Amino acid sequence: MFKRSFASKDRVGKAKKISKRSFRDYAKERLRAQLNAHASPPSANASPKLTSSIITLVVGKDQRLFAAHEDVLSLSPFFADACRDQFFQANSKRIALPDEEPEIFSAVLEYLYKGDYTPRLLHDKKRNTWVLEDTTELSLSPKLDAARDKAESATIYHHSFGERILRDTAVYCTADKFGLDELKRLALRKQGLQTGIEVATILHSARYAYENTPETDSRLRAHYLALIIRSRKTFKRSGTMQMEMEKGGALWFDLFVALANFCDDLESGQVRTLIT
Repeated sequence: MFKRSFASKDRVGKAKKISKRSFRDYAKERLRAQLNAHASPPSANASPKLTSSIITLVVGKDQRLFAAHEDVLSLSPFFADACRDQFFQANSKRIALPDEEPEIFSAVLEYLYKGDYTPRLLHDKKRNTWVLEDTTELSLSPKLDAARDKAESATIYHHSFGERILRDTAVYCTADKFGLDELKRLALRKQGLQTGIEVATILHSARYAYENTPETDSRLRAHYLALIIRSRKTFKRSGTMQMEMEKGGALWFDLFVALANFCDDLESGQVRTLIT
């Protein structure tokens, strides 16, 4: 969905095995640098330092319990503030997150510890492209419904929202709340690699994105506007599209403006991208 340029300066040499590196490798140094503001530097081969106190997190309406090191949580400004508040409570370092989805919070926690979340983002240096960890396995699968299974795994049922939405969109919005800009970029890049998603899921996810990002957000919102415009022939035949538009909201006015600008650009021969 995104036109990205990851130009390589490596010289062409003899053939060698495709090297796939995860986004974790690129994010690790950034995580370590952030951690230095809260604790002593980790060793060269270590993840964030794991000697700080343990924080208990109570997540979702079912009160799922998670545990994480304070230094790791403090990479997030949201949790750094929360942990400082907990310092004054005797013998109880517990943070309640009743409005969060446990599955999404688990992804955030995995990112804080490893610099990525499942499925990992891999860089194929030979093809100079980014792929999700299970993309290669999918292409080798003989099952006819493999694509459908993969599309379903890319979504979650969000209980407080009441709809099935794209998992990466939920991660993006949660990362925005927790002040994790690098995780937002990672989630958006992963979402751009998803295919075979149903129209209804895309529209529900777009509405969720609009309800859970600020008006100044120019990435996730623009992503959905561009996606709908590119696939307008499919969307205009969708009964779900009609029902969603009848509900109203800022999404549909933005879409109208984007479509009007797109038509103007076509007439002038200068088609711009909505995503910067």
